[in-house]
Amino acid sequence: MKVLVIGGAGYIGSHVVKELMSKGHEVTVFDNLSSGLIQNLFPRNEFIAGDILNPGDLEKAFARGFDAFIHLAAFKAAGESMIVPEKYSVNNISGTLNILNAAVAHGCMNMVFSSSAAVFGEPQYLPLDENHPKNPENYYGFTKLKIEEFMGWYEKLKGLHFAALRYFNAAGYDVEGVIYGLERNPANLLPVMMEVACGKRERLKIFGNDYPTRDGTCIRDYIHVTDLASAHVLALEYISSRKKSLTLNLGTGNGITVTEMLESARRITGKEIPADYVERRAGDPAQLTASSKLALELLGWEPKHSDVDTLIGSTYSAYEKYYKENAGR
Repeated sequence: MKVLVIGGAGYIGSHVVKELMSKGHEVTVFDNLSSGLIQNLFPRNEFIAGDILNPGDLEKAFARGFDAFIHLAAFKAAGESMIVPEKYSVNNISGTLNILNAAVAHGCMNMVFSSSAAVFGEPQYLPLDENHPKNPENYYGFTKLKIEEFMGWYEKLKGLHFAALRYFNAAGYDVEGVIYGLERNPANLLPVMMEVACGKRERLKIFGNDYPTRDGTCIRDYIHVTDLASAHVLALEYISSRKKSLTLNLGTGNGITVTEMLESARRITGKEIPADYVERRAGDPAQLTASSKLALELLGWEPKHSDVDTLIGSTYSAYEKYYKENAGR
């Protein structure tokens, strides 16, 4: 298939592009490089510099003719979304509507969307399945839920086929070491830990140690980005061949606390990684783990690289490689 990957120069996007190529798909990347990196682009792929907030850019891109597209261009920092919700309204909601309108105008009716377990909010039971009530606790999660609803209406009214993939903590780096472009200004736990381990930050801040969990810190379900990339491609192939939409949770079902992640990172890297416990962030549920039984049943997908050692080891390898190559710059 000819696939347009919107946000394909970013962290998750570049891994999705790599997986698409490995399965023989023809890939074009659309990105404004605000957070994506030229370094993450593959020479064999076409690249379109464009912005989802500019309908003209999307119009020109979709006019090239694609069989499918993958949307990975939403802002994703839950904490930031509670401080500047207007930023998330404009990019995540308005930008997605621009994408949907351009896609259906050019008959591109197969869409995979990078959603989030943040649509659920505080769990009523664990692990979260697809039918769990949806009550986001942060504005980021709210925007993801609204986008899922928009896709549902476009399915009814325009014939769009979509896959909404809900996961919470994407982590790790390409297990083959091909992709190692680092995120700019990362806000997620593991990359921030690695910046401390590599001496780019002085200390790690852990937001809250008084949650009702086994050690007082938040519990999250960490999914290796290579596993997520595989799920995106499997979902795309499913909806395009069956002309049927999907909404799936992706997780291991096993959570790890922030403190446990820190202790594992210290063990694997051999670095001290100084850390301080600070006040909770608004909008952070105590615990989130996701069931992926339906993804296994429908796609045959299950995580293969999401153990703690691979998550941390592949990330640390990427950081060491990047900083070694860019020393002195």
